Amino acid sequence: MEELYSCKQAMENCSATETFAIAHLYKEEKTMDMHIHDCYEIYYSISGGRQFLIDNKFYTIDPGDLFIINQYESHKITQVDSMVHERIVLSIHPEYTRRLSTSQTNLDACFYDRPKDFCHRISLSREQQSRFLYFVNKITGADGYGHDILEQSAFMELMLLVNNALRTCHQTQASSGGYGYNHQVDDILAYINANITSPVSIEQLAGEFFLSESYICRIFKAATGTTIGKYINARRISIAKSLLSDGASVTQAWEKSGFSDYSNFFKAFTKAVGISPKKYAQCSVS
Repeated sequence: MEELYSCKQAMENCSATETFAIAHLYKEEKTMDMHIHDCYEIYYSISGGRQFLIDNKFYTIDPGDLFIINQYESHKITQVDSMVHERIVLSIHPEYTRRLSTSQTNLDACFYDRPKDFCHRISLSREQQSRFLYFVNKITGADGYGHDILEQSAFMELMLLVNNALRTCHQTQASSGGYGYNHQVDDILAYINANITSPVSIEQLAGEFFLSESYICRIFKAATGTTIGKYINARRISIAKSLLSDGASVTQAWEKSGFSDYSNFFKAFTKAVGISPKKYAQCSVS
């Protein structure tokens, strides 16, 4: 399998082949704002030195950290600077892991086990890091006769490693307070997510936390790298995608995701996802 050097290209290849793609990144691409996409993402940091905002949780990124993100979780890398940031990103089509799963082993379990205290980050041991990179190299180095079988078998072993690491580690990481950045912003994020399906304005947030509107906007942008409006928009689209995938009608997805009117919902969803809510619902069912 060809090793790619762009997240965008990896996502496009993943969607086109309905399998998976690997990007090995050294240089900073143009930073995406809070976003969601239709593929699973496994993000492995080699150099560390950034922060992740996933839904309403902040994570520092250290060397050897692995992050697991499903297709409904909005996320963004924050604290971008001129430092070299080496990482490996796997884009995985959800149907691919389901096809490879068995009645006894669900390879995409790590993307759906989302209890309230779930921690997206796994701090891999040195042995686990070596095994993870071994499987990545085996996949990207496969060539010639039987390369497809080698790629698939190595991918399955990699997913077993990730699922086992999560099963043994995520409860400990969550209880240790592995996510958190700024208490005020943490509280603001918690409030937004608790009220995400209701109207939430900057004026309302300022009154709730006894802060000025300019100050609350400033600290939120400084901590998350995005604006309050863009964050709320991304979270609501994430909710709408999940509802549509579960069989809800377009009207139900609009009403239950918190958008003020259908026109705003339609425009925001189509811009973020690339297709209309109706088309997305049809694709999810098929």
